[in-house]
Amino acid sequence: MQLSRLLFCIAFLLAPVCLVGTTWLYLYPLFHGCAFPVPPSSSTLPIAPFRLLALGDPQLEGDSSLPKPGTPVLPSLRFLAEDLRRAASWNRRKDLISDAARRLVLKDVPKWFEGKRKIVDLWGNDYYLAHIVRSLRWWTQPSHVAVLGDLLGSQWVSDGEFERRAERYWGRVFKGMEKVPDAVMEGEPEKGVDEETKSWGRTVEALGADKSWESRVINIAGNHDVGYAGDMSEARIERFERAFGKAHWDIVFNLPQDGLGSLDEPTDIAPPALRLIILNSMNLDTPALSETLQRQTYDFMNHVIGTARPVTDKTHATILLTHIPLHKESGICVDSPFFSFYQSGSGVKEQNMLSEHASKIILEGIFGLNGNPEAAGQGFGRRGIILNGHDHEGCDVMHYVSRPGLSKGHTETLTEDIKAGIANTSSASDMDEMAGNTTTSADEVKDECTSTSDSDSDSNLEPEPTPPQWHARRYPFGPPNEPSCIYPHPTYQKPQIREITLRSMMGDFSGYAGFLSAWFDPRAGAAGEWKLEFKTCGVGVQHWWWAVHIVDVVALAFLGLGVIVWAVEMVEGLLDGDDEGPEKTAKNERLHTSNRRPDTATTGSNRRVDTTKRRV
Repeated sequence: MQLSRLLFCIAFLLAPVCLVGTTWLYLYPLFHGCAFPVPPSSSTLPIAPFRLLALGDPQLEGDSSLPKPGTPVLPSLRFLAEDLRRAASWNRRKDLISDAARRLVLKDVPKWFEGKRKIVDLWGNDYYLAHIVRSLRWWTQPSHVAVLGDLLGSQWVSDGEFERRAERYWGRVFKGMEKVPDAVMEGEPEKGVDEETKSWGRTVEALGADKSWESRVINIAGNHDVGYAGDMSEARIERFERAFGKAHWDIVFNLPQDGLGSLDEPTDIAPPALRLIILNSMNLDTPALSETLQRQTYDFMNHVIGTARPVTDKTHATILLTHIPLHKESGICVDSPFFSFYQSGSGVKEQNMLSEHASKIILEGIFGLNGNPEAAGQGFGRRGIILNGHDHEGCDVMHYVSRPGLSKGHTETLTEDIKAGIANTSSASDMDEMAGNTTTSADEVKDECTSTSDSDSDSNLEPEPTPPQWHARRYPFGPPNEPSCIYPHPTYQKPQIREITLRSMMGDFSGYAGFLSAWFDPRAGAAGEWKLEFKTCGVGVQHWWWAVHIVDVVALAFLGLGVIVWAVEMVEGLLDGDDEGPEKTAKNERLHTSNRRPDTATTGSNRRVDTTKRRV
């Protein structure tokens, strides 16, 4: 078999694998169902006007994982020549050569290959992340894009390495995109306010009016970007904000009239608004290295609380984007509460979650939730959602606050709601699966949810009121089976808010991304309410990205090599034909002559015989 045919056969055999793998990789949003939630069919809106593509923890690595510049390639041979000259005997020289060879084979060469492999791995990781961003933006058409912290892999890098990683971030992963302009994050200066004075919340836009948001990246500061409270300094904040944007800012998107569905008539009331809050939560807990930066964080939160609409106004919703998750009990998510501090007392060294105190400030301050039924809006707070990162495994929970005991009539109503919720499910087995295969009945729930027993209610002794406590539970959940009484239906009677810790987009965690949709439903409530829905999907581990491209490159290499070999074979064939042409012509002439001679001789003898016969 000709070599070109062998190469073409290998390329032909690899072609179906390449076709299937490449199609799957570049159209994975279609196959994996990556899409933004859409309004219900009863709505007049075909798509949500606000669609946030959320990405978590890319953590671009760099020189910290590579050999240091200037390091000898083969250090075992660096001083070998000098040591051999100083050796006093041949036996000593043999030992030096043996030791150097052993270190060379067992240490230097593997380390050199590992360094080269890491360079290729970093290059591939950048383009793996870029593939996720490019594919999802092309397929899902988000209106906004956000990265929930840990853009880079370490807060300890030098300024030069920080700049190099920032260049890779914008030049590879988010190529063609840009950070949010400072003018948008800061807004127009207020009259009579010093330019140096920190101020926020001066930007108000019509939702969907500025299409440039589609090519902007909202960057949230993470611990690997600026450090925890004990590491965060003015210098780290300054270089982060210069490369990626402000650590604290907010913006209000007012919904235009054409986005209200059936509400066509202009009104004098404030339009429905969606508020986006970017919070650097790294120094909410104490002690902090920089009290000035911590004061700025709390000043920003006071601004958010002081400029928010009343909690009773459901035409306003808040989306909080931050990095460190809120406090949750152990066992709720993969990470459990953990704190470590510098022994010098300079601040927080590491934390998995915010403290209970900091979490309570966010829940009760920014969102206005309250365990006291006598609070404004009965304590149910504002519409909203919390998105963050940090926990690479991801977690989806519902935060809720306990309340004083429910009345007997309220408990009976609640029990009927539970029964109705169970009856409306597709099957009992489905509900058991959602609830973790529990079989708690509605009557059992009634007893558990009642904070006081019947005998206590009959007595004249009044139990001491307990302060409301914040809890969390994984979401989604099935029928209630715990005393916390979290109910997945509209009659839920505890203040609650959903917090989504997004799974990392790194290759080891399958390149996940989140899709948050927000639309305004004018038919809900008294004056309409915002609806927030969230979905997520992943592409797969990084090895699949490598495998598909390696197979494609191999197939193209065999195809290209086959074409080259085929062309060479054709040229050689033509040259061989030109060289053998005169020889074959002479040979054919000799054969033709030799074939004619016997015929001539035979004819002559026959003539002689005929002549003899005539003579006789």
